Amino acid sequence: MNLAPEQQTPVPSPCINVCEIAPDTGLCRGCMRTLDEIANWGCADDAYKRAVWAEIRRREERLEFR
Repeated sequence: MNLAPEQQTPVPSPCINVCEIAPDTGLCRGCMRTLDEIANWGCADDAYKRAVWAEIRRREERLEFR
């Protein structure tokens, strides 16, 4: 059984190497994170990373991303 990324330990980065900030949303087109979320990721604990993943999931539901 494969766990969702946000359930893994350590929590993996959502980065897929498509790094471009969409001017209309302020989100990366590849991982759907904000610049602050991207910048904080490297020194963040798993709780923060899981919270970011939860926000990414919410964004996936409400945004049409291309």
